[in-house]
Amino acid sequence: MGQGLKTEAAEAGRLCPMDYRYRPEDIAAAPTLPALQQLDALWVVGGLYGNREALDALLGAYRADPARRKALVFNGDFHWFDAEPAWFAEIQAEVDCHLATRGNVETELARESIGAAGCGCAYPEEVSEATVQHSNRIIERLHAVLPEAQRRRLADLPRFVRAEVAGLAVAIVHGDAHSLAGWNFSREALQSAQARQAAQAACDAAQVRVFASSHTCLPVVSDLGGGQHWVINNGAAGMPNAPGALHGLCTRIAGTAPKEAIEHRHSGALHLSLQAIHYDQDAWWRRFERCWPPGSDAHESYAARMRQGPLLCASR
Repeated sequence: MGQGLKTEAAEAGRLCPMDYRYRPEDIAAAPTLPALQQLDALWVVGGLYGNREALDALLGAYRADPARRKALVFNGDFHWFDAEPAWFAEIQAEVDCHLATRGNVETELARESIGAAGCGCAYPEEVSEATVQHSNRIIERLHAVLPEAQRRRLADLPRFVRAEVAGLAVAIVHGDAHSLAGWNFSREALQSAQARQAAQAACDAAQVRVFASSHTCLPVVSDLGGGQHWVINNGAAGMPNAPGALHGLCTRIAGTAPKEAIEHRHSGALHLSLQAIHYDQDAWWRRFERCWPPGSDAHESYAARMRQGPLLCASR
């Protein structure tokens, strides 16, 4: 399996459950939903993490897109910090107005109880044990506020979907071509020629030109060879993605160039871009700290990134 994926003997937070796994051929066999056919523009939003202010900014930007036929897909981890019933319900209500796939957060929340996978992040070895334990406790707290009806809603979400943009096929996943929590589409992995070749082979097997993902929480746009196949990873819609750049990112794949973008690549009929999500930082910080004050698990793991950005810029 992919980089960072551990067997069922691994500890919670580093485990890749069997029900996370699929094959590129499964993606090839999946039908394209009518709402994702013949699109002029596709917006893919991963890692919202319950950021209500980022959600409002994102929806405003999406509505302003002049594309005639467009769709927005939340590709997992739209919940995380929203560990209050009303806040959780607000996020879910907006997600339900669009299309969505499950991330590891939603998959673990859909279970009757938190199991051996913990948060389901399948963290690789280089991630600290403290971070793993913080995440396991965050998912436990979030699970405790989830109403049963919304649990069933999350369980019904697919692990991946196909879309057609400018006549070309796109696979929308949370992790990579093999697992909902796979790390093979991370910035670190795609620096390897071998990993890019494997991703290109996965594109061929899945019968798509582009994989759009997000799970690894840092952005990358990678040409897998000759401009014919691509991986685009938006990093996080609800958190900063580069040092000092305190905004989120989402993916736009379209037949037309964006008016502005953090990064933009043109490949044949497709324009692939990372779009900034400029949200109200102060309002978001107040909301976050009311639920996750200093000393809490989420504050310990994420406060520095929210206030300063990650240590490294991960776009490539």
